Amino acid sequence: MSGAGAPEPPAMITLEDLDSMAEDPGSDSAYNSNGSLEEEPMEDEQQERLLSYWQNVGRGHQVDVPDEMAEPIQQLTRNNHPQERETVPFLLLHRKEKCSEVLYEKRQYGKAKWACVKMQEEQYEQSICLGFMKIMKYICEQNSSGVYLGMTIPIVTIVHTNDSQSELTRSVTVAYYLPAQLQELPPQPLDSAIIIEEWPPTVVYTRTFTGVTNEDSIIREISLLAELLESPELCLQDTFIVAGYTNPAAANRQNEIWFLQRS
Repeated sequence: MSGAGAPEPPAMITLEDLDSMAEDPGSDSAYNSNGSLEEEPMEDEQQERLLSYWQNVGRGHQVDVPDEMAEPIQQLTRNNHPQERETVPFLLLHRKEKCSEVLYEKRQYGKAKWACVKMQEEQYEQSICLGFMKIMKYICEQNSSGVYLGMTIPIVTIVHTNDSQSELTRSVTVAYYLPAQLQELPPQPLDSAIIIEEWPPTVVYTRTFTGVTNEDSIIREISLLAELLESPELCLQDTFIVAGYTNPAAANRQNEIWFLQRS
């Protein structure tokens, strides 16, 4: 865990990194002067600049971004249209508010298939970066169908804590919701580390937070939501989900912490 007063590392490799590239038209992007997407493929120099950008971000989290990521990075950047991202569907069961502030929501998520990769790096940020890169390659044609699958939100991370909920364990799972049209017959990953799982219907209690996601912030958000819930013991006590969203209009990353109701 980072110590008090330690400088924050650069933002993790997320969809927001793609937004920052896509929303700055010019010679360093695949967009022309009026902001529309160029039809011609990216020049090698532009692709190298994108890769270099990701490699710089990765180094801030002790993660090496290999050269083989150049093509997936290019594809995801080209197809990164926020208005086209599919949101995981859910039914809102209850919303707890105080003074017009949403304290938490209770939601029902239906049965669905997710592409999941388990990681166990030394640091949480390393696991998330490396896991997301594997998911990226699966989305960007490295699947049995050989096509771009489309982006969905949120990208979720299953985390586990010790009994006192004071520390995260090293084992995390990064998961990508398969778009609705692929739910019945998902393309199979070429990477054997990625497993297609069918998650059962689940009730979650969720609270929004902004900023970086690391060991400290996640433990803090778990504690805050536990204090707000009337009966936190009805939820799993050692397994939680961090949901990451993209909000290009916001300066800070948009996240949620999810508590999973016991079945």
